Amino acid sequence: MSAGLIVAIVVIVALVVLVFAVAMPRARARARERELVRRRGEVATAHRAHAEDREARAEYAEQQAARERAEAELHESRARLHERGLADDELDAERDRLGAADTDRGERFAREPVDERDREATIRDEERR
Repeated sequence: MSAGLIVAIVVIVALVVLVFAVAMPRARARARERELVRRRGEVATAHRAHAEDREARAEYAEQQAARERAEAELHESRARLHERGLADDELDAERDRLGAADTDRGERFAREPVDERDREATIRDEERR
């Protein structure tokens, strides 16, 4: 082999080593960047899924709260009707449905004639005015 051929081979090997020494870190950096972007996407997707789940639960809770408020308003309006004596015909049914423990009063209403209850309701209404 000639000296020129050996020098050419050494130069080519040196160039290849130099190319790998420069290119490999750049390739690794790009690979790390791609992996980082992929992981960011996964974590962002997971956070969005959790946010959607929490939002759905919050909406459900709001609907439940609205339903509870509506029921409370209904009970309050029924209470006002009973206080005014406008729903005396429903007293026993309401007492049984609500589980009111005032048995003496319920028995009294059950024994009273309807006209007597109506008269008392009218008196109560007049007293409030």
